[in-house]
Amino acid sequence: MSEAGTFRAALIAMRSGITPAANIETAVKLIEEAKAAGADYVQTPEMTNIMEVKRERLFAAIRDEDADPALATFRDLARKHGLYIHIGSLAIKLAADRAANRGFVIDPQGEIAARYDKIHMFDVDLANGESYRESRNYRPGDTAITADLPWGRLGVTVCYDLRFPALYRALAEAGATMLAIPSAFTQQTGEAHWHVLNRARAIENGCFVLAAAQGGKHENGRETFGHSLIVDPWGKVLAEGGTEPGVVMAEIDLSQVTAARARIPSLQHGRRFEIVEPMAEPAHLHMVRSKP
Repeated sequence: MSEAGTFRAALIAMRSGITPAANIETAVKLIEEAKAAGADYVQTPEMTNIMEVKRERLFAAIRDEDADPALATFRDLARKHGLYIHIGSLAIKLAADRAANRGFVIDPQGEIAARYDKIHMFDVDLANGESYRESRNYRPGDTAITADLPWGRLGVTVCYDLRFPALYRALAEAGATMLAIPSAFTQQTGEAHWHVLNRARAIENGCFVLAAAQGGKHENGRETFGHSLIVDPWGKVLAEGGTEPGVVMAEIDLSQVTAARARIPSLQHGRRFEIVEPMAEPAHLHMVRSKP
């Protein structure tokens, strides 16, 4: 284990398919590769266990938390290697027709240190004709979550949450020095916004951002952007992947959080405020503009 305040973070880039067993096998291989390279913390992307858009096949393949083979495998793996494994998210069955998009932080004893259900559902129609309705299959969470690691506090989020900066500000105000954003961004939206949004979340909160990503053309026909990112609190990209499955690593020194927040102390300067509805336009102003 690295000394207090510093550690090696690894992000697992994946291209999950429609068969959970195959996805689990791939993730285990890459996690073990990261461990061999010296990782203390390993993060996998959103939907590590399955990428399936067909409703019937999705619910036939997934299990509830207690019976989920991926979660059991990763808990055993964390225990075996004495490693923090953060499963970006799994599709977890809640009922016959409803699932959770749930992330898990697993400690080196194999215990679940934190669970997080994705709050913001990706319900969009894109310009290229792609359409997503995450809320059709998944129940949104309603609680922001942090997890205390030996090196600092981690704010836990998933993918589309990235577009809601108030969530990250709340996590930073709650003591987070790292923000986890495991994702499966679409190719179209990722190409336009992935880098700038991750860097913005790091800069505005003075936090490290750790964002493992799905990438490439998936079995279900969806194409994701990839480019797993580790960003420092000043907005510098320390490590970046591509679209192929693999491991992305960087040394994290949390003293940089203190330094960045001292240079730009925006967390101290934030103020609460009210929004006032605009007043009706005074009649005389209207009359003045109406003169010939």
